[in-house]
Amino acid sequence: MPLSIGIVGLPNVGKSTLFTALTKKGGLAANYPFATIDPNVGIVDVPDERLGKLAEIVHPGRIVPATVEFVDIAGLVKGANEGEGLGNQFLANIRETDAICEVVRYFTDPNVMREVGRVGEFVDPAGDADTIMTELILADIQSLEKQLPRLEKDAKRDKELAVKADVARRLLDWLNEGNRAATMEMTDEERAEARGLFLLTMKPILYVANVDEDQLGEELAPIDGVTPIPICAKVEAELSELEPEEAAEYLADLGLEKSGLETLAQAAYRLLGLQSYFTAGEMEVKAWTVRIGAKAPEAAGVIHSDFERGFIKAEVASYGDYVALGGEAGCKNAGKLRIEGKDYVVQDGDVMHFRFNV
Repeated sequence: MPLSIGIVGLPNVGKSTLFTALTKKGGLAANYPFATIDPNVGIVDVPDERLGKLAEIVHPGRIVPATVEFVDIAGLVKGANEGEGLGNQFLANIRETDAICEVVRYFTDPNVMREVGRVGEFVDPAGDADTIMTELILADIQSLEKQLPRLEKDAKRDKELAVKADVARRLLDWLNEGNRAATMEMTDEERAEARGLFLLTMKPILYVANVDEDQLGEELAPIDGVTPIPICAKVEAELSELEPEEAAEYLADLGLEKSGLETLAQAAYRLLGLQSYFTAGEMEVKAWTVRIGAKAPEAAGVIHSDFERGFIKAEVASYGDYVALGGEAGCKNAGKLRIEGKDYVVQDGDVMHFRFNV
């Protein structure tokens, strides 16, 4: 299953334009609130130039990159937690994603409505972001207020639920002070229990600044401690219609090394604390997604559960050695092909082959 990132924001900030460009998939982009009602879903490759280098060595039948699933969710308005606009549906759609990508308006366009019945060039990125965060916090408060009575009752019968009930009470107080759930200090055990509460503000968040073309490359002020990724949705939409060589020329004319969407896909991947390892052979070169800190059996299980269940050992070469020495044979001859056991912690870029028995 690919990672799922919900693209959210106030109405008319450019979410659907961004989504269409990101996924090269036709979607509705219109200048009125709630143009997007049902969420659009698209799978996006995570760009990784290392795949091409590996392919030059093994000449595979295909190259398979890691992917991220982006979900274009209806625009949020003030009062969503009480059902305003498409509030309840919006919040339900966010709850099903792994992380949140919030698009914030920086561009100026007097013809694009900022919200119902209002037009103009005035932009307030921090205020818009605060509106959405407030709605997410209020929704989490309502969720905990519904969950707590049952949790406290069950905790009296099952002492193992005491930690979850306690962290839920603390989180409710924390949220009522206007804080995100993810920022509360918790032990590893408490954080694991908190994830089971399915709170919106526990999700990792990244911000995309939808800027005018002449703002690309500018340093932007952080929002909620996170530096926004500057992207011009109109430029990205144009890039998505071009052939790769034409797109590269267009980027060069803009003074950019890569598209904003490449930056976004990679940032979303890192946001969740993930990394790639590779398998390389005649059939395919493939990037596999695994959490940072995962050990070899867990990485094997990403390919198939049998690989993890019957794990024996892994043959491992670093990406740098694999490329420098011309592949597996070169690594083996140079003593750079290692045999690792169950306690080996996978490193980003490892080229791996697993031995297993079930």
